[in-house]
Amino acid sequence: MFRICSLVFVLAFPVAGFRQETSPATDEHQIAETSHVIMHKNPGCGCCDLWAEHMRSHGFTVESIEDPKIFAFKTERNIPGPLMSCHTALIDGYFVEGHVPANDILKLLREQPEHVTGIAVPGMPLGSPGMEHPRPQDFNTIALLTDGTAYVFESHKAGEKFSAPKTN
Repeated sequence: MFRICSLVFVLAFPVAGFRQETSPATDEHQIAETSHVIMHKNPGCGCCDLWAEHMRSHGFTVESIEDPKIFAFKTERNIPGPLMSCHTALIDGYFVEGHVPANDILKLLREQPEHVTGIAVPGMPLGSPGMEHPRPQDFNTIALLTDGTAYVFESHKAGEKFSAPKTN
């Protein structure tokens, strides 16, 4: 069961030692091309579609499923309420909750940190991929561990650009 006090503690003091550094077996373009994203979203949600386009711009294939029982879907995958957002994607055995930047997902798939079940950008922060806005906010991508604790996987500053790198 998820412990809110654990989440508060680890958000303030990231857990060290849980991330297993591995050498990349392949480049990011190959990772994206071989990873299929299945996104479950609230029916009619436009920001979810914008996030899917962000993922496609980084080379991912995204399948979108409008799911009127999205909350039950999230609950079945043990995604804690404080980490929830408007859509949940499944990719290579991980959940990706909300407006997570593609580069964070690539990092997750490249490093495969030990005991991580998924990553999330809680809520819908302005300026995150799919939530573009003239007044962006700082936000964190949170990693959830199998024991229900979490840590800050990546931090993002307001105004950070999330566009795909240009290819020649």
